[in-house]
Amino acid sequence: MNGVASDLNSPPMRRWRGLRDVRGQAAVEVVALLPLVAAIAVAIMQALAAGRAEELAGHAAQSGAVALAEGRDGAAAARAAVPDEARGRLAVEVHGSRVQVRLTPATLIPGAAALLTATATADAGPAT
Repeated sequence: MNGVASDLNSPPMRRWRGLRDVRGQAAVEVVALLPLVAAIAVAIMQALAAGRAEELAGHAAQSGAVALAEGRDGAAAARAAVPDEARGRLAVEVHGSRVQVRLTPATLIPGAAALLTATATADAGPAT
């Protein structure tokens, strides 16, 4: 019984087959986790886009308020303060000495834009 069949049933060979099964199991588990990892990555990128929109909206509102204080057009200054790619998602309102800016972030998740819209307000001081 020194044939091949007896060698396959020896304890070291059985251990090797068990190790191979565990490696296959790990590969299957990694592949199964890929959609979760992708979803988490998309959520992180969306959160970063929302944070960027918040920063840009605040900067635009401040720029508009400074322009109003200097006697210039606050809405034009607010629009000029954001990058070209964001101007289509920007809404600027000027009421007296107050500039309000709403900026919708670029979205990767459909329907998330309305929930993540950034709003910032800046005041140029007392209305004259």
